[in-house]
Amino acid sequence: MTATTATTGPAAPKPDPQAARMIDPRAHRFGAAVSVVFLGAGLLLSAPIVVPFLAVALGLSAFFGTRYSILGRPWPIVRKALRISPPSELEHELPPRFAQALGFIGFSVATVLFLLGFATAGWVVAAAVGALQVVLAVTGYCLGCRLYFLKWWVPAQFQKLTRRTTLA
Repeated sequence: MTATTATTGPAAPKPDPQAARMIDPRAHRFGAAVSVVFLGAGLLLSAPIVVPFLAVALGLSAFFGTRYSILGRPWPIVRKALRISPPSELEHELPPRFAQALGFIGFSVATVLFLLGFATAGWVVAAAVGALQVVLAVTGYCLGCRLYFLKWWVPAQFQKLTRRTTLA
């Protein structure tokens, strides 16, 4: 035991870099609403450049963490300006990141369709992602977040199903 350890006590535990953060779920909804506004403006102005921008924005947040969310970045400022209280519950960061990864894939496919000259198909794919973001922004229901949990749910359901068929 060294002299510094004896006087300062045990060393503080180091934070686990793999531990996921807990986030304000309203920020996720706000980011979806911002995305829908940009996508709607791009559609009305016939400016498909908005789609790859949204793909990059969702990709950054999905792969590096929601603290890098371009679309959700204004939320703390808006929350403070409108004097909205802190959230009563936090949510785990990983389901929204998974949903954003799915949105990134959708917008990337739309971007490729635009580049190949299939503008209508590109807008249809982008609008499908946008529709899911509208649902999230308005209701708080995140389909991508629910799909994240299927990796635990599907095997359990499969086990239940196979148990029933072997007993019958």
